[in-house]
Amino acid sequence: PVFAGKNGSAIDNFSCVIYNVSLMNCTWQAGRDAPGDTQYFLYWQNSRDDEEMECELYIKDENGRNTGCRFQNVKIKTGKAYFLVNGSSKDSLIQFYDEYIQLYRIEKLTPPSNITVNCDEIKNDCIIQWQRPQISHSNKDKCFQYEINIKYK
Repeated sequence: PVFAGKNGSAIDNFSCVIYNVSLMNCTWQAGRDAPGDTQYFLYWQNSRDDEEMECELYIKDENGRNTGCRFQNVKIKTGKAYFLVNGSSKDSLIQFYDEYIQLYRIEKLTPPSNITVNCDEIKNDCIIQWQRPQISHSNKDKCFQYEINIKYK
């Protein structure tokens, strides 16, 4: 069967976020009914053309159990990335968890940079300029919308 393993042993609350353009953090919780010695392993494939790789830098809880992974130099590609977390235990088979994620949907953007404000008291106007956030997968300015809140004192 596809879901061989003890019910409730697969991980819960899997989520990933990309930040600072190319860093990614994924985290999860141990399955509520997983035996105490269960250890989890994350494999991922960025696109169909890439090979599947195991996490290189696990985040561990106080019991030494893998509960997350840190990735560096992540490139956002057009297809969906595939994530698989399986587990092992001496006591029983552990169910796996898998998910496809479009990486651009989980990207946390850096703030706009080099913000300048030039005000002209005679004309009674201000020009505000900035550089768009850095992202790895697009140079299109039209992707961005900005909102400026001006508070008068």
